[in-house]
Amino acid sequence: MTGRPPKGRTWGRRGITPSVKVPGRSRGRLSMAGLLCYRPGLPARLCYRLRRHTGRKGERRSLSESDYIHLLDGAHRLLRAPLIVVWDRLSTHTSTTMNALVAERDWLTVVLLPGYAPELNPVEGLWAHIKRSLANLAARTLSELETLLRRRLTALQYRHGILSGFLSDTGLALNRPGRP
Repeated sequence: MTGRPPKGRTWGRRGITPSVKVPGRSRGRLSMAGLLCYRPGLPARLCYRLRRHTGRKGERRSLSESDYIHLLDGAHRLLRAPLIVVWDRLSTHTSTTMNALVAERDWLTVVLLPGYAPELNPVEGLWAHIKRSLANLAARTLSELETLLRRRLTALQYRHGILSGFLSDTGLALNRPGRP
């Protein structure tokens, strides 16, 4: 997510276009990764990771394989259960480094979504929900944006109905093996 705010709609006086001024050049960006965890009979859970990128020379501008594996390790500790992760085909998710990190964890199984299928990924609904809530926001600093994002994500962690709705929006269902 860059320093530029997502666009949204608003009301304004006829003939006067409302505008939000955003300070000059971006001074960094935030990357987010999230897991929506589902287990039959239990409420949905949200695990996420934010990483700040300040734009320094040589600094990576996205989450690395180690960031994703730390997220998975944290989810495993939280849930105390083996994980089956359904991932999109982001290059970081399919890299040889990530494959090696996944192979080291016997409690982790990774399944890849088809080539381009955002409608099957419940996390896409989560990100759309978060971005809509940030529409027309003009954060002055990266720290301000990070604080707001953490608050919104933390609040969502306790809204199990909304989290379950992201899965139901995909049309997918959780079934035990051998059951329709």
